[in-house]
Amino acid sequence: MQWLAKVCVDRPVFTWVLAASAMVLGLASLGSLPVDRFPNIDIPMVTVVTPYPGASPGQVETEVSDPIEEAVNSVAGLDELRSTSYEGLSVVAVQFDLDVDADVAAQEIRDKIDRILGDLPDGLDPPRVEKIDPDAVPLYYVALEGPGTARELTDFAEDEVKARLEGLLGVGSVQVLGGREREIRVEVDPGRLRAHDLSVGDLSAALRRENLEQPGGDLTEARSTLQLRVPGRLHDVAAFEALPVRSRDGHVVRVGEVARVVDTAEDVESLAVLDGDPVVLLTITRQSGTNAIAVADGLTAEIEAIREDL
Repeated sequence: MQWLAKVCVDRPVFTWVLAASAMVLGLASLGSLPVDRFPNIDIPMVTVVTPYPGASPGQVETEVSDPIEEAVNSVAGLDELRSTSYEGLSVVAVQFDLDVDADVAAQEIRDKIDRILGDLPDGLDPPRVEKIDPDAVPLYYVALEGPGTARELTDFAEDEVKARLEGLLGVGSVQVLGGREREIRVEVDPGRLRAHDLSVGDLSAALRRENLEQPGGDLTEARSTLQLRVPGRLHDVAAFEALPVRSRDGHVVRVGEVARVVDTAEDVESLAVLDGDPVVLLTITRQSGTNAIAVADGLTAEIEAIREDL
């Protein structure tokens, strides 16, 4: 090291140039350093997945998710605990402090759950405890609540919020949970079907036959080619009621004569809760390799823009 000290003393200009070059290179490389909410390290994150076939989201939350949360909540080193209750499925996500070993944490959770198996519904498959991939964890959550119905909130989440967020740079996917989309429901009247000598199969076939879109081929003009589609999707109760099920001897039997058509919302398939109140929840994951901070900043700015547009 004496030779290095001698060079620095004998050639001060060279020393300053060398130091300045190192500083410039350091500053230049600083901007290219990746910044990530979940860097590529072994983050102790564990999920508990429990199928509960046939159960509603409310049942799943009360009978499965809540007992598992209560049991897991006492595990040492726990940092964050979340659960989502779907129709027939409970998912509990557990994140621990960075100094906790993920394998040890997963085993502790298995031990805790083994002790409460008797409190879970009879015939339930054992919960699956697995380490989670940090890249698959949603980067951002958006909860929607308001005076409207669940269907209105879901339509707003799907048509407005989700559509705008999916177009942002770095966003991989946007999933809507806890919502109820519009559904046209055809409730069959067995007596009327029998009176017209029809079956449920006849009604189902008529609905499939009349309520569909078909490709119409290609239209080539000059240097452009347009794909044509023949729209056939029905969007209101009156159109469904007017669908012909069968025509015989000049008499047409329509859907409205053998069934009740209702414009309603689909059954609850997932449940999202914020501070004890049901909400429509959007979970956003980023594209692999993107800067998590930049993506989150873009999402925050877009959410503020959506809020101002309300």
